[in-house]
Amino acid sequence: MDENAVKEWLKQEPFEPFVLRLSNGETYQVRHPEMLLVGKRKAVVYEPDSDAFSFVALVHINEIKPLQAA
Repeated sequence: MDENAVKEWLKQEPFEPFVLRLSNGETYQVRHPEMLLVGKRKAVVYEPDSDAFSFVALVHINEIKPLQAA
């Protein structure tokens, strides 16, 4: 997925939580804009429940959906 497409989800006013669905079937919930940092080729997802960071290649993001629709 294109970095600008992901950033558009982060810029929504008001912010709407969303889910990233990856090519390997993994999902990441982004419940707050500070939970995701987007670069040109990769993103960093912060998971506050486990205090962990995950690195995701943007090319592996297949879908972004609103959290309540996921």
